[in-house]
Amino acid sequence: MELELRHLRTVRAIADTGSLTKAAATLGLAQPALSAQLRRIEKALGGTLFERDHTGARATPLGELVLERARVVLPAVSELQAEAVRFANAREALDRFRLGGTHGPLLGGLVDRMAAAHPSAAVSTYTAWSVDEIASLVIDGRLDFALIGTCGESAPPLADRLVWEVVGVDPVFVMLPEDHPLAGEAELDLAALADECWADVPGDGCFADCFTAACARSGFTPVSVYETDTSSVVHLVQVGRAIGLCRATFPPTPGLVTRPLAGAPLSWRHLVGWHPRSPAADAAAGTVAAATREAYAEAVSRSPTYARWLGAHPRFGTVA
Repeated sequence: MELELRHLRTVRAIADTGSLTKAAATLGLAQPALSAQLRRIEKALGGTLFERDHTGARATPLGELVLERARVVLPAVSELQAEAVRFANAREALDRFRLGGTHGPLLGGLVDRMAAAHPSAAVSTYTAWSVDEIASLVIDGRLDFALIGTCGESAPPLADRLVWEVVGVDPVFVMLPEDHPLAGEAELDLAALADECWADVPGDGCFADCFTAACARSGFTPVSVYETDTSSVVHLVQVGRAIGLCRATFPPTPGLVTRPLAGAPLSWRHLVGWHPRSPAADAAAGTVAAATREAYAEAVSRSPTYARWLGAHPRFGTVA
């Protein structure tokens, strides 16, 4: 029998779980089938790989040797597969811009700028609520660039495999109906909204937990939080059913106002990312990252409330 990658995965699973029973469950095999496979592997390698008794399975010296090699080979093969997929989905010359985003305020502005600067290049978009999905598509070579947001200082997805640049940092604002009793205030304490229902858009990351923690620091627990699409959030605010949570760059909208929270208890970072070994990497620093910052600056300028607020809060806004 020739040794295959699946055999190395079997040996690693037994070592990681310390038991043939647990390894069989992890691999989706019946234990007798796993035991028979291990015997064949041991015969192919010329010796016993695990000492087995009622307490579990422990690697023999030969087993330790095989495990040492397996823990090098298996990740290397996984990386090779990922690189091959990425390569197959890439073009040597970047004659297109495949942009992925998470329903943020910058994607439209970036599309406009890339189409104007590269009229002969195809510009396409893909949107999803999940930043992890968008990042995975960049890894696979199915997208060239990702436009995402992260809560506070939380790390972007796949930070060890993708290059991420922060283009701007916003406080999280609240969205009120224009006839709300607090709509005329320049800034609001979160505690003043303790009795309200809330609405925001869903997504990955820690934002929901950070919002709950900010409310706790202000002495209350949110009555309820509606997670829904942006249009529904706007509707719920306009009809007085909820207070919305939004990026400070949210554009002026009939029937509602946006206001900052005192002390900026919640923040949001806008990032653009790409694969460092893709054809897109050469275009990123000189073209796409700069265009994304321009799109962000334009989004800020469309929100007079935020533009005024930035004058007194220089730690927010565009990141050079």
